[in-house]
Amino acid sequence: MIVKEEFLSRLRKIFDLNLYEVKVWTALLSRRQSTAGELSSISDVPRSRTYDILESLEKKGFIVMKLGKPIKFVALKPEEVVERVKKNLVVEAKEKSKRLETLKGDEVLDELNSLFSDGVKFVEPTDLSGALRGRQNLYNHLDMLVREAEETITIVTSADGLSRKMEVLMPSLDKAKKRGVKIRIVAPITQANIKVAKELSKVAEVRDCQNLKGRFCIIDSEQILFMLLNDETVHPNYDLGVWINTEFFAQALEQLFEIAWNQFKKV
Repeated sequence: MIVKEEFLSRLRKIFDLNLYEVKVWTALLSRRQSTAGELSSISDVPRSRTYDILESLEKKGFIVMKLGKPIKFVALKPEEVVERVKKNLVVEAKEKSKRLETLKGDEVLDELNSLFSDGVKFVEPTDLSGALRGRQNLYNHLDMLVREAEETITIVTSADGLSRKMEVLMPSLDKAKKRGVKIRIVAPITQANIKVAKELSKVAEVRDCQNLKGRFCIIDSEQILFMLLNDETVHPNYDLGVWINTEFFAQALEQLFEIAWNQFKKV
């Protein structure tokens, strides 16, 4: 059996399998049912590993073990595999969510918080910085900053970024506004995002900056999150940002922002 490496690679990503698992699975699909020894020969997977791989595939819902001698394994229809994998992912996600929920009020979380708060005392503010890779990580961190904001939130973003922030940050921005946090957002306003801008105007003062290209956020004049790349050209997985906790730099940047703020057109 010859299966292209490109196809095996796609299967690995889609179904979250390792190389041996996709080799054994595709080998079994081609035979419908087979023994471990036969699958080892067809898939070119070491015989010593084949039983472990088959057991793993069975637990994940890809195959079924047929009782008898010799023991044979039966491949399920690909459509059935997809449904089983989807159900398993939902169950796994719920179980993980429950485990995380049980941490609330647990001594483990208290110890983690104690470790975090005690550790900060020994860290200089200039050392509190980090690099964030991937747009999802950037927005997770930005959402955390917004949720912790006490006085001001200043966001400068792109036209597309405005829509993304509406989708990701709206609940946290709404809560921040109710806490009395002053929120200002600047972005190029276009026909494509004008509705988003108006919706965000319910929780923030939104202004149009057609000629400004920038992606950053300032929280409480203390913390800055800079996006370093142009979101029009970079893939979301390779988006890159820098978080800095520095009052001096944040205040300087916000003073520059104040100079430009009055020049921007209100939405």
